[in-house]
Amino acid sequence: MANDDEIYLIDMWRIVVREWRWFVGAGLVVLALTIAYLHHARSQWEATAWIQIGQVGTAPAGQDPHVEAFSRTVERLETRAFQDDVLKSVGVPVDAPEARLFRGSMKIEQLPYANILKLRVRGYSAEDAKQLATATATVLHAAHTRIAAAPMEFGRGRLDAVDARLKDAQERRNRLLAGNAGRNDHAALTDLAVATSDQDIRALEQMRADLALRQLPNYTYETSLAWPVYVDKDRVFPNTVLTLGVGLLAAVFLASLAAVARHALRRRA
Repeated sequence: MANDDEIYLIDMWRIVVREWRWFVGAGLVVLALTIAYLHHARSQWEATAWIQIGQVGTAPAGQDPHVEAFSRTVERLETRAFQDDVLKSVGVPVDAPEARLFRGSMKIEQLPYANILKLRVRGYSAEDAKQLATATATVLHAAHTRIAAAPMEFGRGRLDAVDARLKDAQERRNRLLAGNAGRNDHAALTDLAVATSDQDIRALEQMRADLALRQLPNYTYETSLAWPVYVDKDRVFPNTVLTLGVGLLAAVFLASLAAVARHALRRRA
């Protein structure tokens, strides 16, 4: 088998040497086309954004505290209506080549344990790619702000109601103490009422502390960029090194094919 391969390679070399003009000519044509493609192909840059999904800390126990589930957010990002809103926000026509590149290049990766969506989009310049990635996060932030408005308002309303109840309980306790100061005829009943009032106050204080804690920035926050948008300094398309490598391999293959074809025609003639 090795001898057959060796003979075949020697025969191929002889054919290439005999038809070297066709080999060199075809190879140069393919390389020229590769260089022309690199020169005329429109360059693309890719921007990466890490979007932190907002959270409402006052969500019921056992429920997802995120403003919107990860799967629904991904579906929202992939809709044509959302993408059109992003393009309009930066002044790009929805039927422009930049818009088609934006839609076709969007890649979304879920990082649920980090509460982050990793988003990649492309543009015909580094500035365009960065602007589109930032605009995507901004439009998503606006949508999530509208969704979170009602539950956040409900949480603030609950806190205000507990504050009012706590204030009433404290005033009632103060009245009990002031009205029975210096009187011993109903001391036992007074002590029982005060103890009950103290118990109510402690329960309300605990409830208020829990509600206030859930509204701190650690538990309630808006959808936003976790880190600044990143754009690599080099274009991602076309890849010069990869394209030249593929072009060189294609040049060798097609040049060899051309030499063999010419040799076969010569023998037939």
